Amino acid sequence: MGDRGAAGARPLTDLDNYDVKILRALVRNGRISWRDLADRIGLSLTPTLRRVRKLETQGFIEGYTATLDERRLAGTLSAFISVRLERQSEDALSVFEERVTRLTEVTSCFQTTGNADYLIRVVVHDLEHYQKLLSELTRIPNVAHITSSFALKSVVRRPGLSM
Repeated sequence: MGDRGAAGARPLTDLDNYDVKILRALVRNGRISWRDLADRIGLSLTPTLRRVRKLETQGFIEGYTATLDERRLAGTLSAFISVRLERQSEDALSVFEERVTRLTEVTSCFQTTGNADYLIRVVVHDLEHYQKLLSELTRIPNVAHITSSFALKSVVRRPGLSM
């Protein structure tokens, strides 16, 4: 079919127009009924279901999820924290990643290039909550430097990959 690359991803060229229509519809509404999905993409129910199952099996669809109101559930302050480690050994990276995954305030964490080793997005209730979180981050072994930026507003926020 196509070269999957190092990460095993399948190229979009493996998808036809019906597959793309299915993915677009499910990104917009993961709770759409199978009948409505079939009507929307222009196929009957059985081929639509077969295609959805194939997209799931091939890994194009990883799962279905609800979008929660993080302001009501987690807090109103969103911050981006850049973390630089003293060493970038495999062990040091693993320890940091394991500890960060335990912090419930962390909504995403990316290993990055450039001045920081990691970029973390967190949501907290207030500055006091943020200070406590910052204290926890600084206690993680091998953390050398932390800088933070607070989000003023969200300009683009997509529930999934834009198709």
